[in-house]
Amino acid sequence: MSRTIDPGGLLDASARWRLTAAGVCLIAACYGMARFAYGMFVPVFREEFGLDSTTSGAIASGSFLSYCVAIVAASLLTPRFGARTVAVAAGAIAVLGTLVIAAAPNVTVLAIGVLVAGSSTGIASPPLAHAVARTVIERDRSRTQTVINAGTGIGVAVAGPIALIAHDHWRLAWVAFAVTCALVTAWAAASVPAARGGSDDASFLPAPLLPVGSGRLILAAAAAGLASAAVWTLGREVLVTDGGLGETRSLVAWIILGCFGVVGAAAGDLIRRLGLRGAWLATMLAMAGGTALLGSFPGLVGVAWFAAAAFGASYIAVSGVLLLWGTKVYPEAPAAGVGLAFLVLALGQAGGSLLVGALAEAGAQFAFLTAAAVAVAGALVRPRA
Repeated sequence: MSRTIDPGGLLDASARWRLTAAGVCLIAACYGMARFAYGMFVPVFREEFGLDSTTSGAIASGSFLSYCVAIVAASLLTPRFGARTVAVAAGAIAVLGTLVIAAAPNVTVLAIGVLVAGSSTGIASPPLAHAVARTVIERDRSRTQTVINAGTGIGVAVAGPIALIAHDHWRLAWVAFAVTCALVTAWAAASVPAARGGSDDASFLPAPLLPVGSGRLILAAAAAGLASAAVWTLGREVLVTDGGLGETRSLVAWIILGCFGVVGAAAGDLIRRLGLRGAWLATMLAMAGGTALLGSFPGLVGVAWFAAAAFGASYIAVSGVLLLWGTKVYPEAPAAGVGLAFLVLALGQAGGSLLVGALAEAGAQFAFLTAAAVAVAGALVRPRA
């Protein structure tokens, strides 16, 4: 059980390290394995279950829907039931979802597993943000939040090589994911503090529901979601079809994206240097650059891999800045602030997926440059001074 240094509930250095490490691993397992690994295994699932593009896209959309529902639920329930309880629930749901995928006898069960596994990501982020906001000393709070958030990159970087190697033995890969999620869940149970309460103690909804600054947060998160959708939705397809890189080299690009996503952990330090406004501007412009490069030069492997690295680092940093922005707008209800930011980010990605899909009919480069332009515009929607 986590120790504290005072009656106010602040963790000592050792407990703080355990919370950070457990949080990184929980985010890596839920996002990198339970959610994003589905996209890496789509070619195998097509062979195994006879999936067409419409069905695989519908399954991915179901995962998105479950994420949205879950993040709203987690944001409202965390102050009532505590960060530890909700974080453990996220891990347990990830275990269940990955096991269902591993055992799936048909496409219906596969879809159920993907939906359940995808919901774990929505449940994981709010309790961890709430725990850090309530129990970590203020000078270390931003760094801790963004380091935990960068676990997504670690998860993608680990899942990528497994997807590359496993192929015909994909069920064993998903069993391995389930075992990893179970171990991480046990660690979270031992390391994440209970961290209940806040001004939302008496109600499931924060008060006020939309405080000053929330409008800018919503607009910025929507822009980030729209702008990032091109790479997340069409990135690998463009590398394979327009760039001719093939399955292996395009998957390597995704592994690079995940590895450099870890650089996004520096978002907290970037905020210390540039402030929240400066960090938002810098990270959104970097994401715009990575998106434009990937869409413009998909056939140049060096440029494509560099663009993937730039996008991975900047996207994780952007989500880290949004996370901290949410906790600033909702200081008494940090789980609600993070939930709102990440919900709108996901909704923006959903709308952006439809938009870039339509724009790609006129050419993938046009779709990617449009997404990059949205990122530049979104960079101008900054937090209140």
